[in-house]
Amino acid sequence: MKVPAPGHLAQNLLVSYFWSGEAICSRSVSDVVLSGRLDVPAPPARLIADWERETVQRLCLEPGDVEALPLARARMRWPDYSRCVQAVSDWTRALGLPDVLASCDVALMACRGAQYHHDAAHYGAAAFCNLFLSEDCGLDLHFPSTGHRIPLARGTAVVFDTGQPHGVIARRSSGFEAADFPADQDCTQVFLTWELPIEDANLGRALRIAFDIDPSTALLLGEEQVWRNGARASVCPDSGLWRQAAG
Repeated sequence: MKVPAPGHLAQNLLVSYFWSGEAICSRSVSDVVLSGRLDVPAPPARLIADWERETVQRLCLEPGDVEALPLARARMRWPDYSRCVQAVSDWTRALGLPDVLASCDVALMACRGAQYHHDAAHYGAAAFCNLFLSEDCGLDLHFPSTGHRIPLARGTAVVFDTGQPHGVIARRSSGFEAADFPADQDCTQVFLTWELPIEDANLGRALRIAFDIDPSTALLLGEEQVWRNGARASVCPDSGLWRQAAG
């Protein structure tokens, strides 16, 4: 990737400013989305029932919510957990990312759809690797800026830049609509997610990320954020389109 000269960034170029050690650094936001369908066993029925209780009684998931589930407790009831992790490890290794999961944090998450957002305000130093564990209930993982639209089913795996806007929407919809997730319909997706270090050389190559593209601005910042057209940007939660951040 050609790197624009500092202070002369191309129009519409997205820049993620992220913590690297004790300093804020800059990088491009990748439009590469890696995806596949892995052969992973279904979680046990009692574990699925436990997740359903958690999402309904404790998390009280509303349409668009994404919340964490207790992974440690799940692992005690999940004999095939290691097989799921190994499947993702084998897949990422085949993508040219050897052992990238070995030292990464992993979490268990649940969503009832997901409003469009980016995660680089908190995870700018990472890419996400997700493995979806629920059966197909008619939802897609949608990246409106890139055009990627990935049907979600058990075994769906993705790797993507945290700075890339994304949402989980109904397959028949073009954007996020809360009405697509009625209370009497099972719309919950459970997934494992890993935070992959964006500065890993193999990951940077796979996602085609350019680093240190705007060091002069990075020196002025004290928190992670994404800029577009030279100004801090946010994402419309319904459409996934970029807009200038308020304030």
